[in-house]
Formats: sequence, C-alpha cells, structure tokens
Amino acid sequence: MSSTGDPGRQPVHAIRRVARAARHLRAGWKRFWSWRRIRFTRGGAAFTAGAFAVGFAAINTGNNLLYLLLGAMLGFIAVSSWLSEQVIGEIRVQRRAPRGVTVGNPARIQYHIKNERKRVPSFALEIGEEGLPGEAFIPFLKAEESASARSENRFVVRGVFPLHAITVSTSFPFGLFRKSRSIHLPGEMVVWPRTDRRVRPLAPAGGGNPRGGSVRRGSAGPRGEYRGLRAYRPGDDPRDIHWRTTARLGQPMVREYEQNEAEILWICLDTQAQPGQRAEIAVEMVAALAARAFQEGKPFGLATPGFLIEPGQGPGQLERVLDTLARLDFSPEGPGLVPPVDPRSCVLVSLAHRTGLGYGDTLMPPPGRR
Repeated sequence: MSSTGDPGRQPVHAIRRVARAARHLRAGWKRFWSWRRIRFTRGGAAFTAGAFAVGFAAINTGNNLLYLLLGAMLGFIAVSSWLSEQVIGEIRVQRRAPRGVTVGNPARIQYHIKNERKRVPSFALEIGEEGLPGEAFIPFLKAEESASARSENRFVVRGVFPLHAITVSTSFPFGLFRKSRSIHLPGEMVVWPRTDRRVRPLAPAGGGNPRGGSVRRGSAGPRGEYRGLRAYRPGDDPRDIHWRTTARLGQPMVREYEQNEAEILWICLDTQAQPGQRAEIAVEMVAALAARAFQEGKPFGLATPGFLIEPGQGPGQLERVLDTLARLDFSPEGPGLVPPVDPRSCVLVSLAHRTGLGYGDTLMPPPGRR
C-alpha cells in the first residue's frame, strides 16, 4: 500500500502542504514589499496616534460615537493607502543621465515617466535616485500619458558613482505617509574634477619644445599633413567628415592629419602616492592643464601608470581626459610612471620631488593636510 493511501499519514501530508503554501505566500509577500516602502509623515504619525487613542477610549468607555469616529479614522487610513498604491503601481520610468558632470556643478538627470494605467491618473509623483537627495516632481499625469522632469544633485568629490535604482514616491492623497517603490535600473554618474584651478604657466620646454625628444607620430589632429581615414570619434571636427566614404560604409569616417610635434602637450600624472587632499589637488591641476590646452587649440595627451590617452584636440579629447581622471586611484604601492615619450617633452604632475628624471617641467600641489 502506498504511503498516500495510509490514513495515518494523511495528516502529515496535509501539514506539509499547508507549510509549503505558507512558505510560498511568505516569499510572495516579501517580493511584493521588497520594492515598496512606507514612511509616515509627521501629520500621518500624529493622525495614527490619534486613531489609537480614540480606539483605546472607545474600548474603555463603550461610547458608540467614539467607535464611529474610530471607524472613520481607520477608513481614512485605508483609503489613503489604497489610493497611493494606485498612483505609483504602474509607472514606467526611463533615465537619461549626463555624459559627465564637474565637481560642484549641478548634475541634472532627465526622466521620462509614463502612466501605463488605462483609467487611473497619477498625482504628486516624486522621481529620484536611491542614495541621492534630488528629486523630480510631476504634479499630475493622466492615464496612458507621458511626461518629462528632471532632478538636480551636486557632487563634492570626483569619481564614478553607481546608480542602482529609481524611486517613485507619493504622499497622495492626504499626506499621511509617503509610499515609495523602487525600479531597478543600473547606471553610473561620472563626476569630473574641477578644471578652474589656477596653475602657473609652463616652462618653455614643458610640452612645447621636444628638445630632441622623439614624439609619437600619427596622432589624430584636426589639421596638418593628410594621413588617411578613420572612424569618427565624439569630439571630432564635423568639417573633417569624408562624406563619400561615410555613405559607402554606412558609418561616419573622418580625415586624419599629422600633428605638429612641437605643439603636443604631454601631461604625466604620478599616482604612486598616498590618497588625500594633495592627491585631489594634483588631479585638478592636470584637469586645468588639459582645459587650458583645449582652449588654446593645442593637442594634448595624458599618461598615468594605468591609462594612456593619445594626443588629440577638441571637446571629445577633453572629455576623455576628464573621464580618465575621474577613475584614477592613488596608492603608494601602485606601479611607477613610465613616460610615453622623451621626458623632456612632458609635464610631470607629482606629489613628491622627482629629481634626475629630466622632465620638461614639474608641477607639485602645495603642501597641506592629506
């Protein structure tokens, strides 16, 4: 006889089925609330405390009017919870973050919000990023309609900050509590160092006169002796696009020119140092040198122990350098700096005195606390 037909084991199977159903119910409940959060507002906390007080008084006195008032207050809370759930339940959000933002400048993140419900509009939507204080606000969004809004934040240090999820929140309809849900949408925000730090003029040999050093040829530049064609990169001059080849290949192609070797500014940053305030100043000095070269129309490149940016010009080249500086790490045990060309053709930015290396010019951040 099978175990399922044994009358003595049927209660055991029933208990196991009930336990299995309870586990599934608990897992579903956790999944449902894992992306929902409720936080009482100050007014909502006072109202809820008042409801408990009225309920306690009604139980102790047996007054029917107090029971009626308690029912009204509890219904008020239930309706508020249901309506807020309808407001944020089926909202789809798309994020458009900027390519990069400079330390201290406003970082504006654009959101495209769509209400996917067919009949229920949304009210008082607040859209933001988990871990960031700035929020966008949508006062009213009709059913099956879309809108755009943007939030604003400021970063005080450089780096790459991950964006994990978007939060959709509302205090509608009565402001008793704030209900939020999270929409998992990974991304990142690249925060560039400042480029406005004052840096002294470079020595004549600092990137302006190779003094016999061999500079790597073939770097991309907007003008000079024609070299050939290559794929378009962001920041290239649109005037250099070769339209006939672009139409034939189906992708943008630009003319590539040789650069004047004597005009190339090579910036070398030594990251073999302790991280801290002086290290950040050194990064800002490199950013300022790159921004100055960009404004003067001079080709420039960057060399660090872990990165090498070939010389180039234009806003795209400046963005590549700033992107690299945003991702740099300093470490005393890190690898040493190897110049890409003759050191006499380079400008060295270092936290320590480097003697006998023969760089064209050397810049150091002022002494201070780490």
